[in-house]
Amino acid sequence: TSYIESGRYKKVLLIGSDKMSSIIDYTDRATCIIFGDAAGAVLFEPNTEGLGLQDEYLRSDGIGREFLRIDAGGSILPASEETVKNKQHFVHQEGRTVFKYAVSNMADVADKILERNNLTKDDVQWLASHQANKRIIEATAERIGLEDEKVMLNIHKYGNTTSATLPLLLNDYEKQLKKGDNLKFNQLWTLKKFKI
Repeated sequence: TSYIESGRYKKVLLIGSDKMSSIIDYTDRATCIIFGDAAGAVLFEPNTEGLGLQDEYLRSDGIGREFLRIDAGGSILPASEETVKNKQHFVHQEGRTVFKYAVSNMADVADKILERNNLTKDDVQWLASHQANKRIIEATAERIGLEDEKVMLNIHKYGNTTSATLPLLLNDYEKQLKKGDNLKFNQLWTLKKFKI
């Protein structure tokens, strides 16, 4: 959005696309039933009505990296016959730990953005969260006090499509959104406040 605000560009197309099927071990039920392949895009353009991105909060840390990872294939452990044989090129996840960490951090960034903008949960029409896991999304909404009908869900249709989850979610809920709605986009530990 800063490209648009600066006047440098009139429109920005943000595209998210991932092919998770190539890094999933289909014998590992902890990951194979969660992920999906997809691509999605969102078009940003200027407006004079005070709509669009209102605020954002980004937090990142590497504390939980060992709980959701791919062990080989990068510069630290390049691909070899041994790494392929040992299934080190697949996603590995410790679900319970990831769940606790995700809910705690997603709820925390949601609280921070609400507080920073003098908003309450009643001012939020929709929570548009990264579709990592239905239980994570529901637990986050419960922790910040949002009713189920304010939570956008489509993981049951596509799985966790990583970078494509939010564009797909907006597309699926397009007809239910109203001009002026406050959305909270929660992409793991980033929270963006949008007004549509």
